[in-house]
Amino acid sequence: MKVVAFNGSPRRGGNTEQMLWIVLNELIKHGIETEFVQVGGTELRFCKACGYCHTNKTAKCAISKDPVNEWIEKIIAADGIILGSPVYFHNVTGEMKAFIDRVGFVARGNGRIFTGKIGAGLVAMRRMGAMSALDAMFNFFVSMQMYVVAAPSLVVATDKGDAARDPEGLQSMEALGKNMSKLLEMRDLYLRSRPL
Repeated sequence: MKVVAFNGSPRRGGNTEQMLWIVLNELIKHGIETEFVQVGGTELRFCKACGYCHTNKTAKCAISKDPVNEWIEKIIAADGIILGSPVYFHNVTGEMKAFIDRVGFVARGNGRIFTGKIGAGLVAMRRMGAMSALDAMFNFFVSMQMYVVAAPSLVVATDKGDAARDPEGLQSMEALGKNMSKLLEMRDLYLRSRPL
């Protein structure tokens, strides 16, 4: 089993990345292969609704000058994904929104290729906007017909390193990792028991 985490924060080594690694390390303890992908800070183009992915059915976006098509391949090959973003003006970062739009449009136009995968989202927040940011990620999972991991999914942090001083937030990230590993194991058992 494999999980890929996508970090929507442009701040390398920041609170969002630290929280993603807590979840990933929990998955590693349960024998799950993991990969970390840096989305924030990457110059991503936004979806232009050209319809290329719906027409050509290649599971690729028409825009090829950024890594989105590579990331789509990573999601296809994975059993689960984690999306992480700090709250930027009451929502996810612009890079995470572009990621969700383009990856989601391609998946939907190609027979909902992420159906049945496991999705988890987390946010680092200061005061407001956590629910809007989580909604953006959870709505992506629901639209993709993925299974969503239930756990408190936020940490209170402003400056780099603040997340480590939020004990409840740290516990919620560990719970997110444990719950995701259980859901992945259940999915794996189900897939192995299905008749061909």
